[in-house]
Amino acid sequence: MNSATKTGHKMIRVTIAEDQGMVLGALATLLEIEGDITVVSRARNGTEALNAVLTHKPDIFLTDIEMPEMSGLDVAAELKRKRSSTKTIILTTFARAGYLRRALEAGASGYLLKDMAADKLADAVRRVQSGLRVIDPELAAEAWVEADPLTDRERQVLRLAGDGMASIDIAGKLNLSEGTVRNYLSEAMSKLGAANRVEASRIARTKGWL
Repeated sequence: MNSATKTGHKMIRVTIAEDQGMVLGALATLLEIEGDITVVSRARNGTEALNAVLTHKPDIFLTDIEMPEMSGLDVAAELKRKRSSTKTIILTTFARAGYLRRALEAGASGYLLKDMAADKLADAVRRVQSGLRVIDPELAAEAWVEADPLTDRERQVLRLAGDGMASIDIAGKLNLSEGTVRNYLSEAMSKLGAANRVEASRIARTKGWL
């Protein structure tokens, strides 16, 4: 048994969000082995994750970035907007400075890579719970080298365009005019130095800006 529970310290309550079932189960098992950490809820998509955090009010929200319905970054930003006391840790395969910048802007307290040693994860949870920020050191050095030039709306439109949606369909989804959508795409392509929307989407995804 961990010394934290022996001394009667409060258990650290965690919600995990991960769309791959096997990874979700493995993460929960890794943390549950620790005597001072308990997994109070699990989620397989962003909407489930947001509802789980708001319902269970865990100390720590451990989440992947890319999930159905809402990304982990979207959920973190929404929790920040709602002034949730839950601290967010991003656990991802994406070693991209752009994603780290967005995670920090969304209020995340940690950004870790999935290839980290398993025993480091519980330690990171404890450190974030104690009020520290835990970030992969190599990414931390790169995070502020190149700023994200896209506005939130340009990013939103470009993400949908990159998924293959036509301008008229994007306009309908976002309640914009088709001309406005084209303007956003044109602006994004100009900022990224891209010849077309596909190239613009690829560049932005590579840098972690989508």
